[in-house]
Order: sequence, then C-alpha cells, then structure tokens
Amino acid sequence: MSEAKPPSQNTDDAPSQTHACSPTEEYRSPLDEYERSDDGRPPFYLTRPELKLLAIAGVGFFLDAYDLFIINPVAIMLQYRLYGGKALPAGLQGFLKASANIGSVIGQFSFGYAADSFGRKAVYGRELMVIIFATIMCISDPTGKLSPTGSLLWLSIWRIILGIGVGGDYPMSASVAADRAKLRKRGTLLAYVFANQGWGSLVGSIATMVVLACYKHAMDDEGKTSKVDGVWRIIVGLSLIPAFGTLYARLTLPESKRFKVSQENASDEYEFEALKKTGDNNLHETLTRGKSKELHQGADTEKGREPTKVKEVPLEKKAQYREFLIYFSEWRHAKVLLGTCMCWFLLDIAFYGINLNQNVVLLQIGYAGKTGTPWERLFKIGTGNLIITALGFVPGYYVTVLTIEKLGRKWIQIQGFLLTALFLGVLAGKFHTISTVGFVVCFALLQFFFNFGANTTTYCYPAEVFPTRFRASAHGMSAASGKAGAILSALAFNSLSQRIGTPAVLWIFFGCCIAGAGFTLLLPEVRGRDPDIIYAEELKAKRELAD
Repeated sequence: MSEAKPPSQNTDDAPSQTHACSPTEEYRSPLDEYERSDDGRPPFYLTRPELKLLAIAGVGFFLDAYDLFIINPVAIMLQYRLYGGKALPAGLQGFLKASANIGSVIGQFSFGYAADSFGRKAVYGRELMVIIFATIMCISDPTGKLSPTGSLLWLSIWRIILGIGVGGDYPMSASVAADRAKLRKRGTLLAYVFANQGWGSLVGSIATMVVLACYKHAMDDEGKTSKVDGVWRIIVGLSLIPAFGTLYARLTLPESKRFKVSQENASDEYEFEALKKTGDNNLHETLTRGKSKELHQGADTEKGREPTKVKEVPLEKKAQYREFLIYFSEWRHAKVLLGTCMCWFLLDIAFYGINLNQNVVLLQIGYAGKTGTPWERLFKIGTGNLIITALGFVPGYYVTVLTIEKLGRKWIQIQGFLLTALFLGVLAGKFHTISTVGFVVCFALLQFFFNFGANTTTYCYPAEVFPTRFRASAHGMSAASGKAGAILSALAFNSLSQRIGTPAVLWIFFGCCIAGAGFTLLLPEVRGRDPDIIYAEELKAKRELAD
C-alpha cells in the first residue's frame, strides 16, 4: 500500500505506484492527464479534460431532473387529452408521479452493485440505453386506442423502466467522477455534476413554454385542445437529444486507474483471507512481504502438500458481496452508511414532496392556471414552473460549487437542513395569511437552501466517504433510500393534504429536515479525506494483528 500524500497532491498518483507500467504498456486516455495533473488553480476552475468528464457524467442528472419533474406539466396536459380537463384520478396520478422514482430504487441498487463487481467500464452507458428505450416507449403511448386508465398505466409502467436507467446513473456517474477526481477538488467536481439537475429542471420549464407557444394557433385559435397530445410527446421526446449525444462517450470511457488498483488490492486481501484459513503462518508472512502466488504454491509443493488455490473463480463473483458485508459489519462503517441513507431519505421526503406537487405552490403565487382557455391555463402553469426553478433552484447548486471545498460538506449539509426547516416552518405557520410576494421570497429561499445544502451534499457524501471498492454499492444504497422517501411523498402528499391540510404536511417536512440535521452528525467531514488510504491503513492494521 502507498502512503498518504498531502491533500494538495493528486492522490490518484499514490495508488498507481503499486502497479507501474511504461507508456507503451497501457493505453492512456485524455482523462488520464486529468487524474494526474494539479495546476494550482481554484477548485471551481475546470480544465478541458474536466469539462469532458462533466459533460459525460452530468448529462445523466440533466435527464434525471428533466424526466422526473417534467411529469408535472405532462400530467396536467393529460387531463385535457384524457379526461376533458378534469383532474386525473388521485390513485393514478400518485402512481404516475411516483413511477420513475420506483424504478430509480431498482436501478440504484442494481447498477451500484454491478459497477463495483464488474467495473465501471463494463456497466457505464447501459443505464443511458435503458433511458433511451423507455423514453421512446413513453412517447409511443397509444392514447387514442387505450382507455384513459390504460393510457396512464402504459405511461406509468414505462416510466418505471425509465426510472431504472435514471436511478442507475446516480451511482455510476458519482463513481466515475469520484474515481478520477483530484482530492482537493473532488467535492467541487461532484457538485458540478449534480448541478446539472438544476439545468434539467430549467430547460424542462423553457421547453414546455416553447412547445406550447408553437401549438397556440391549433389549440387556442382553432380550439383543438386534443393537440395537447403532441405537446407532451415532444416535451418528453426532447430528452433523447442529450441522451443520444453522450451515449457513445459513455460506452467507450476507459476504466480509471484508481478502480483498477482497488481491484488489485482487493485481490491481495482476498488471497490473504484465503491463506489465513489454512493456518499456515509461513504463507501469511510470504504474502505480507508481497511475494508472488507462485512462491506460495512452490513452498507447498516442497512440503509435500497440494498447492494452495485461492482464486478458483473471479474475485468480483466470489468475494465482492462478502467483502461488502465484512466492511459494513463494523459499526464505524455501518454508522456512516446509516447516516448517508437516512439523510438522503429525509431530504427527499421534503424535496420531492414539494417539487412533485408544485400545483400547491403555483396556486399560492397565482400561476395555477385556474381560468382561461386550456392553452392559457397550461402556459400560465409553465410560466409559474419557470419562475420557481429560476428563483432558487439553479443558484443554490452553484453556491455549493464555489464553497464546498472551503466550508466542507458537513457544515453545508447541516446549515442547509436547518435553514430549509426554518422556511418550511414559516410557510406552514403563515400558509393562509402570507402575501404573494412573501410566499415567493420564502419559497425561493427554501429552494435555494435545498440546493445550497442537503440536496447536493447527500449526493456528494457517499461518493467521497466510502473507499473505491464499495463506493458504487454504498452510493446506490444511499440514493435508493432517498428515492424511497420521494416515493412516500409522491404517493401520500395529496391524500394527506386533503385529510390534515397542506400546512400540516409542511410541518411534517419541517420535522424531516430537523431529523436530517441530526443524522448528519453521524458523518465525518470528508474534505481532504482519501477513503482508499484510510481503508488501506485499516487492512494493514488487521494484518499486523493476524500476524
């Protein structure tokens, strides 16, 4: 194992020394330069290789927000196409809005585990293929041939498949970015990747208004409201452009050196564990000194024993799950995983509870589209969504980008949870009496501190706090916990609002944010912290105890 370097140095160089090779022995991609370089510029300054990585990894989160939040205006359009302008059935509406998040849970678990077991290169890009296929099937919804219920079920089922791809992008893009990041700007790069979620929401709002404007003559002047069927298909289908644009780059992205070294080190550790079971101390010493496996087998032959075979099947199939369980069976690691999972779960209850049900917010600020022709109502709702996104959604991400390496992840997450709770409390307490201007200001600040806070850091934390060997799996579990909270909100928000009132639901969100700040205390600060070096030191200590 290599020794730790100061945070100002590129820690990807450290593990690479354990497996040196000449330039002619290994293909070097443009991203290799990025992994090694350190130009001393501010963390938020992006070089060309970094921009390339950001474009490859960031498009997933652009599509994540675009596909997940575009369902709000699409659901309203389907009211006019399928139900003559009446509200969608409550159960079907909840299922439609929750469907992509249901699929995300599946994708986050499965792609996270696959990325650690088979490698990022073997898996990356497949989640984008799932997104592309599911999007094509969504816009192929035969609304003219199926009943209204059948049309909604068609769309919901294919959005579950879409969610599998969107969910798979969380652990994949986080791992691909973190594996290649220099320590001093790892958090910044991850925040940049995640900030594409804000742009996805913004572009989705703009696209809705532009496409509606193109259909004004047919829908408003000619009164052909059914043409809204073309509007929502175009809006959903536009997401195929960035998806196809980055598919090839993802499929051909080379494996990072950090992941390769983590596999080699894991292989050595697996040999050590297998040999330890034989009870042969000489073999322990031989392996600890770094001798080759042939020496162990030769020593066995000289002593008249059968050569010890420690790798009868590939490591990723035989040891990955076992190593994961061993690592997280220790409380010092389990409590960190508990912290990342619970913080993301609590955050998404509040975040998606509000952003998947923006009709409540639009009603408060006068953009609910309750009057006028169908086209005028839809355009007004699109305008309201654009206002909501522009006010606090996008700015919050980039304040995090600029400050994450100075303030640290833990401080940003705690203050984000607490200030979000504050503004939720204000909205809940003054929901029926607050002025429109006051509501807009308060809601903008709420959105700002969601994103300059836990919405960004809950994504960064699992990618930074866990070693490369378990990074994607742990990130997938954490993200899936978040989506479980989102599903809970999507399914329960409308019914709870009708039973106990919207202010009471906002107080529940308030409590979730306070609890999230509490669970953040389980997490260490990860600024300047290399989890691979810490893991190597833990393994070294275990070997010394075993000897």
